[in-house]
Amino acid sequence: MLKPERVDYIRNKLATTYPNPPVPLDHFDAYSLLIAVLLSAQCTDERVNQITPSLWKLANNPYDMAQKSVEDIREIIRPCGLSPQKSKAIHRLSELLIEKHQGEVPGNYEDLEALPGVGHKTAGVVMAQWFNVPSFPVDTHIHRLAQRWGLTNGRSVEQTERDLKRLFPKEDWNDLHLQIIFWGREFCTARGCDGRVCEICTTTYPNRKHPKIVKKP
Repeated sequence: MLKPERVDYIRNKLATTYPNPPVPLDHFDAYSLLIAVLLSAQCTDERVNQITPSLWKLANNPYDMAQKSVEDIREIIRPCGLSPQKSKAIHRLSELLIEKHQGEVPGNYEDLEALPGVGHKTAGVVMAQWFNVPSFPVDTHIHRLAQRWGLTNGRSVEQTERDLKRLFPKEDWNDLHLQIIFWGREFCTARGCDGRVCEICTTTYPNRKHPKIVKKP
């Protein structure tokens, strides 16, 4: 199967399997989404969704969060991992949203990435899922599957993002970002598929004899 054929097959298969992919992180506005995505670094979405209700009881907007102590924030988010760094980032970014953005989450990459704890992937998720700006944030699931499906050479997540943006129509990026994540969790897991198990892997590479070695980001 040539690359254009693989791209078309993958696009159609994912759209059929997940026609309306939901945002897996529970949120109610741009701020709650931003914090949830920040917390999801090296933590499962399921765990984040278990933790955030308690965090919102403490404070659910930057004005209230900035008034809380880093220690109080850390105590709640401890199960998410990296709590020392994340609690400081949540507190400081809340202050900066007030100081520089009238308490609102900015709708552009430059301002988002200037916030503590907000990298390119986190900014991309917020841009895609709240502001509906075409984005293709790449997480470990997407990076792994893009290599297994022959869509990128996997040198870095930045390269994977560029390759996927080049291959797929811009209007599909936001849904595809979620669809690939869901497929990776359900069918093409890190241990459950080695590039020769799930339906997309076996269809796109039916003659693959050996496990696909995935380059980690």
